[in-house]
Amino acid sequence: MAIHPDLLEILACPVCKTPVEVVKDGAGLRCGQCRRVYPVRDDIPIMLPEEATVEA
Repeated sequence: MAIHPDLLEILACPVCKTPVEVVKDGAGLRCGQCRRVYPVRDDIPIMLPEEATVEA
């Protein structure tokens, strides 16, 4: 995954407005507060709540 660090710095969860972080395998961006993981497809983060999965 190649999300530019400047972009990652400004991205936030659209639900709770908390900054997101890259998950271990690089396939998504995780919100630390609401535990949603937003997918990354073709190096583009999909920041739509309906596309996110919620970690248990």
